[in-house]
Amino acid sequence: MAKRKAPVKKNEEITLTFEDLTHEGNGVGKIDGYPLFVPYALPGEKAVVKVVKVNKNYGFGKLIEVKEPSSNRVEPPCDVFYKCGGCQIQHMSYEMQLKMKQKQVKNVMHKIAHLSDVPVHPTIGMEDPWRYRNKGALPVGEKDGELITGFYRMRSHDIISDMETCVVQDEVNDRMVEAVRRIANRFGITSYDEKKDKGTLRHIMVRTGRKTSEVMIILVTRTEKLPHQKEIVKELTETYPNIKSIIHNINNRRTNVIMGNKTKVIWGEPYIYDTIGDIRFAISAKSFYQINPYQTEKLYEKALEYAEITKDDIVIDAYCGIGTISLFMAQQAKKVYGVEVVPEAVEDGKKNATLNNMTNAEFFVGEAEKIMPWWKKQGLQPDVIVVDPPRKGCDEKLLQAMIDMEPKRIVYVSCNPSTLARDLRILEDGGFQTKEIQPVDMFPQTMHIECVSQLVKKM
Repeated sequence: MAKRKAPVKKNEEITLTFEDLTHEGNGVGKIDGYPLFVPYALPGEKAVVKVVKVNKNYGFGKLIEVKEPSSNRVEPPCDVFYKCGGCQIQHMSYEMQLKMKQKQVKNVMHKIAHLSDVPVHPTIGMEDPWRYRNKGALPVGEKDGELITGFYRMRSHDIISDMETCVVQDEVNDRMVEAVRRIANRFGITSYDEKKDKGTLRHIMVRTGRKTSEVMIILVTRTEKLPHQKEIVKELTETYPNIKSIIHNINNRRTNVIMGNKTKVIWGEPYIYDTIGDIRFAISAKSFYQINPYQTEKLYEKALEYAEITKDDIVIDAYCGIGTISLFMAQQAKKVYGVEVVPEAVEDGKKNATLNNMTNAEFFVGEAEKIMPWWKKQGLQPDVIVVDPPRKGCDEKLLQAMIDMEPKRIVYVSCNPSTLARDLRILEDGGFQTKEIQPVDMFPQTMHIECVSQLVKKM
C-alpha cells in the first residue's frame, strides 16, 4: 500500500480557511482533508499561512497575514501577548471564548463519555474578564546589571524583560512585584541563575485577598539567608500598609518547582484572609486557593445547588484542600467529612472551620481512595460525595469507592473536561446518571475551563 503524502511541504506558503479550534486554541484549517493547526487563527477566517512542520496525518503553520478576519477577532490589550503564551486567546472576543468553552465540554462529553444527551449549559462568564488573578509568581533575572521580573517567553526559560504589567493579574500584585524588584535591586541582591545554579532571588510571589485587600509577599531564594532582610521588610511595610505577611521560602534545589520545603515568616502573620460568600478563609504561602475569587463564588454556589443538601445529610468532600468546598457544604449539611493527602492543607481546613465557628466539618489526612472504603466498613453512609480532583482526574480506586458507597448524589468539580468525561463514563457504568454540567469560566483569556457536574444514583 502506497504511503500517503501530505499535500503541503515545509516552508510552503498557502492560503487557508479555518473551520474550527483545537482544545489548545489553535485554528484548524484543511487542505484536501489534511489538517493544519495554526496559532492565533480563528474559525471563519481566511489567511496566508507558512507551513512550519509536516507530520503524516497533520501539520503546523504560522499565521502570516489574515486576509478575511473574523468578526470575533479583537486586539489583545497585553503588550507581550504574542511572546508570553500564558494567555492563549486574548485575540478572541469574550463572547466567542464562552461559546467555544461550552462547545469544548460538549465535544468531550460526546467523544469520551458518550453522553450526548446530557445538558451542558452556557458557560458562566465574568462581567469584566481581566485583572482576576489573586496570585502571581514571577521569576527573577538580570539584564544589563539590573534585576528584571516577567513571565517566561513561550516554550523557553527566557524572561520577557519588557513586560511591565499583566492584564489578568490583580493590579496590586503588579505593584508589589515591581516594588520588591526595585528595592532588591537597590540593595544589590542578585538573581538566581538556573544554568549556573548560583545567585539569590529566584521568584517573587504575591497573594492578595479580594475582599480584605490583604497582601502576602513570598520571597523565594536559593540561599538560607535573605540579604538585607531587615531593610527590605522595613521599606515594604512602611510604604504599603496592606501588606500583612512577608514570607521567606528557601529553594536550594536545581528544579523548575517554584517553592522549596523550608518556609519562615519574616514579618507579620503566617496567613492572610479572604472571604467567599459568607465564609472566611485563612490562606498560607502554600495553600491551594482558587486564583479567581469572583468566579469561585459562582462555582461553589452551583456545587451547593447541585448537592441539594438537607439538614440531615452527611457529605464527604474528597480532595478537600483547605476546606473551601467543605465549609460551603457545611452551611447546610448535618456533617461534612473532608479528606486530603496534604497534611498542611488539612491543618488549614481545621483552622478555617474554627475561624467560621463550624463544628460540623471534620478534616482527615490521607488518600481518599483508602480512607473512604475504611469509612464504609465503619458504617459511614454519605448522602452526597463532592470531588474536586487535580487535572489528571480521579484515581480509579477512588471512583470505585464512590460507587461502592452509593450516595444519593455526586457533585464532580473539574478543571479538565477530558478527564471529567472519562470519569463520568466510569461513574455512569457504576450506577449513576449525569443530570447536567455547568461550565464556569475561571480563567478568562485562556483555554482552561472549570465544570461542575451533578450525578444521581440510578433507581
